[in-house]
Amino acid sequence: MKKTTEKIADKNKELKILKSWLKDERLCLEAKEELKAIEKDAEEVEYRFGGELEFGTAGMRGIIGYGTNMMNIYTVKRATQGLCEFIKTLGKKAVEKGVVISYDTRLKSDEFAFGSAEVLASYGIPAYVFDDVHPVPMLSFAVREMNAIAGIMITASHNPKQFNGYKVYGQDGAQMSVEDTNVVVGFIDKISDYLGSPVPTEEQKKKFIKNVPAKVDKKYYKQLTKLTLSKKAVKKVGKDLKLVYTPVHGSGYIPVTTILKKIGINTTVVMEQATKDFEFSTVEVPNPEFKETLAMGIGLANKIGANVVFGTDPDCDRLGVVVKNLDGEFEGLSGNQVGILLLDYVLTRLKEDNKLPANAAVVKSFVSTGMAKPICEKFGVKLFETPVGFKFIGEKIKLWEQDHSHEFVFGFEESCGYLRGTHARDKDAVVASMLTAEMVCYYATQNKTVYQRLQEIYDEFGYILDCNISIPFKGLNAMKEMNKVVDSLKVCPAKKIGTAKVVAVRDYSKNIKIDMKNEKQSEIEKDFPVTNCFYYELEGGSFICARPSGTEPKLKIYFSVREKDKKTATKTLEKLQIAFKQLISQK
Repeated sequence: MKKTTEKIADKNKELKILKSWLKDERLCLEAKEELKAIEKDAEEVEYRFGGELEFGTAGMRGIIGYGTNMMNIYTVKRATQGLCEFIKTLGKKAVEKGVVISYDTRLKSDEFAFGSAEVLASYGIPAYVFDDVHPVPMLSFAVREMNAIAGIMITASHNPKQFNGYKVYGQDGAQMSVEDTNVVVGFIDKISDYLGSPVPTEEQKKKFIKNVPAKVDKKYYKQLTKLTLSKKAVKKVGKDLKLVYTPVHGSGYIPVTTILKKIGINTTVVMEQATKDFEFSTVEVPNPEFKETLAMGIGLANKIGANVVFGTDPDCDRLGVVVKNLDGEFEGLSGNQVGILLLDYVLTRLKEDNKLPANAAVVKSFVSTGMAKPICEKFGVKLFETPVGFKFIGEKIKLWEQDHSHEFVFGFEESCGYLRGTHARDKDAVVASMLTAEMVCYYATQNKTVYQRLQEIYDEFGYILDCNISIPFKGLNAMKEMNKVVDSLKVCPAKKIGTAKVVAVRDYSKNIKIDMKNEKQSEIEKDFPVTNCFYYELEGGSFICARPSGTEPKLKIYFSVREKDKKTATKTLEKLQIAFKQLISQK
């Protein structure tokens, strides 16, 4: 009876908060109308006001709507207040450096960007806002180029149209560190009045809200042109290349087409998807990882006789690629496969031109393909692994710039994120698009396709089949429930998954590795960032890994299967997926 009483009390509390918002004169008309419409929907009221939108290591992301657990102008301004309070603690010089703000084509992205700028202005902190949509990598570059103290990116990346988000970048151009984020969150938590964000005077707006100078864009493109690897091949076939690109209604249209034109590669754009459309009306979801998202590009490619299609997501930090296979049919490449191809291409070209540094280093997330290891070993390049999140790759770049122990040449994540160069400290689908198009030219001069090169890599190193599945969770307790599933795997770790023998397990929440043969524990890596993730090393070089997503209410499970050929790998993967689902259900 007590629990029932507590539950009713909680619901009354949520309704009370909603009513307090409705009575507040500071609430905008749109919010009042929206909240009045759901006032009698207990489940909706609970979702909107039963918690606060979590500000994690990548900022916050949620469904657009009004409430404390939603993405709206009030939660955005509150988060910006917390950032302002943090910047104030860094001193006068930090305040004077200002913050760069960018946004993509999503619903209310511009409103959230300029709302953030107003809060910054009210604190006397310069806010440099791009005059139009700009992608993540250009925001990252601008923070460094302008010597700003921080950056804000309004985007929900590849999520469905109902979402938007708020990402914060540190002065190094990488997503804000865990330590600094925790301080910002501490300030945000102290702000109880969601509707009370400071309003700048007209004088403050005029003085502190400014445009990002146009020269920053020019410098970004100049940096990218320095990263080209096959100028001769591009000169030979670039103008006649049949390549299809779609920005999927996102911020990639201008930067991607600009850089390809600058280096001399002909590209045919899916013009129907070049428009800014926050409904993303031509696709089910604006995620280029899915072949279906690139369907219009494939249709155009068939029409003009192209054999490569690529596309970028709304904030242009992810690149999806579809190529014709040996049967002449379009086949979607996974993020891991594109990562393998680009890694192999970058190292090959650097070595051919005698430009591969002696201390060259490659970085990938530990859930990304096991194929990176043998490729790096072939070229004598050191491979480093990080937790999921490109910010950790950015931290490696920063460290090596300070101690000069290694030189970064390439980094990637299986979720279609790639980076060459140190101009940006996050995924860069503009430079990845340039490299992919250039790679097509390079192999074309050898009468070879990208797909054929991928098969050659498999022939050389053995076949590795990478796959991940997502198990969705719903409700306010989604994150807690996902973590509970992962935690259950740590109790008496399985020694076999189906018929596959477990050689070792890694508990990334404690930074420990356990050898299953002798149960000996060891540190995964010194000072490795902790994250709630459990990883199974399987006999033969395969692995399975489970972790809660940091951006969506989904439990992500990664499989990397190493076998002699694709057919065998496919059968093994099917068996492992069935066995692992059974393992989870028993926990």
